[in-house]
Amino acid sequence: MNLLLDTQALLWWRHGDRKLGRRAHRAIEAGANTVRVSAASIWEIAIKSRGGKLRLRDPLAAWLPEALAQRGIGALNVTIDHAIAVANLPDHHADPFDRLLIAQAQLEALTIVTSDTAFEDYDVKLLDART
Repeated sequence: MNLLLDTQALLWWRHGDRKLGRRAHRAIEAGANTVRVSAASIWEIAIKSRGGKLRLRDPLAAWLPEALAQRGIGALNVTIDHAIAVANLPDHHADPFDRLLIAQAQLEALTIVTSDTAFEDYDVKLLDART
């Protein structure tokens, strides 16, 4: 399975949070699965932590590269095609970061690991992060 972690799922996985369900955790840790993290999620974390809306235990640069490398999680850069695809999405969800993840998942044939029920309104494969 080809997975794309949404921002919350990434943080839950990183911190060993029990909110990340066993099924989702196993899928992220399974060597047979390709796991990706969007640059958009890292951007979101950076903006929210800088603005005080998100408290990180450690600065991004202190843990992110090593954590992703240890698990073999790949980066998914934002392309022009991804950005254009956002314009074609229905307006079910207003969060610009999530809309970009949805567009990326659609174009790259990825399953999004998320607990956000607003993703269900889109034509995208989902894995509930809470299960």
